[in-house]
Amino acid sequence: MIRLLITGLLAYTAYRVAVRIIDEVPGDVAPLDMPGDEGRTLRRQSAKMGVEPKR
Repeated sequence: MIRLLITGLLAYTAYRVAVRIIDEVPGDVAPLDMPGDEGRTLRRQSAKMGVEPKR
């Protein structure tokens, strides 16, 4: 019974720490691109510059 209580307290503490860390991150941070998105990123950059991507 004590082990269950300790496990619950550890899980709750980890949850509260994670929530506090997430709340500290400003809202204007851009998410990281997923691996394999290089082509899409290059197309977006080319579109911003007004240039057609070369293939």
